[in-house]
Amino acid sequence: MEFLQPATWAEALDMKAAHPEATPIAGGTDVMVEINLDHRRPATILDLTRIRDLREWGPSDGTLRIGAGVTYTRLIDELGDRLPGLAMASRTVGSPQIRNRGTVGGNLGTASPAGDAHPPLLASDAWVELASRSATRHVQIGEFFTGPKRNAMRNDELIAAFVVQPARGPQQFSKVGTRNAMVIAVCSFALSIDPAHMRVGTGIGSAGPTPLRAAAAERFIEGELDWERRRPLSRATLSRFGDLVASAARPIDDVRGTAAYRRHALAVLARRCLEWAWAAR
Repeated sequence: MEFLQPATWAEALDMKAAHPEATPIAGGTDVMVEINLDHRRPATILDLTRIRDLREWGPSDGTLRIGAGVTYTRLIDELGDRLPGLAMASRTVGSPQIRNRGTVGGNLGTASPAGDAHPPLLASDAWVELASRSATRHVQIGEFFTGPKRNAMRNDELIAAFVVQPARGPQQFSKVGTRNAMVIAVCSFALSIDPAHMRVGTGIGSAGPTPLRAAAAERFIEGELDWERRRPLSRATLSRFGDLVASAARPIDDVRGTAAYRRHALAVLARRCLEWAWAAR
């Protein structure tokens, strides 16, 4: 196994161009598990932990640009007020030690359907910034995931950052697992409400080959919400929203749960998240 350790972002991109097979590593919370269990043996490791640029975040033309190396702990502590949905999801990631090392950039690179950061990024219409030695491009989050643990990155590209609007209204995230911590989600759901533009965003995790949006549920609830008087939602409206979210999922039976259970759980999570978010508007 060859080990590469660039000191600058430019050097990292040069190394990736020269070694397109290289597996990037930052927190290592996914890659090292696979190596330790002998599930995977990369020919080349590209260690990005020395790249300061990846650990920075800041405003960018009304959005937030967050480096791929920003940890879950920092997202919670430094961005919880701007990105509450992502902060909620970050709190459910592993243990404090994992949150101190793990990054959303790594979560995106792994592209697992169960990635905890993915649903809130979908609900918030985030973009993924990909860079190579020759160019930088932005991929809409819904187009980034191309299959189970597959994404739209080219062989010579690295994830530089993700770009997202600060929350314009209430956000929620919830997931179901076999216990409260250090567990892969059986299913998860994120919601973002934008009262100014009368928009609702959703994200579904661990219930399909990729993270998903519930587009029909979004259209339905945008037409049902009383945006001006903000009256409470009826049981029928909440139930219909939950059913539409569940119908958008494409789950399978596996060791963590059945497809039927995942659909049922998603309907419950969707109703609760919507009720909580609408009450907090």
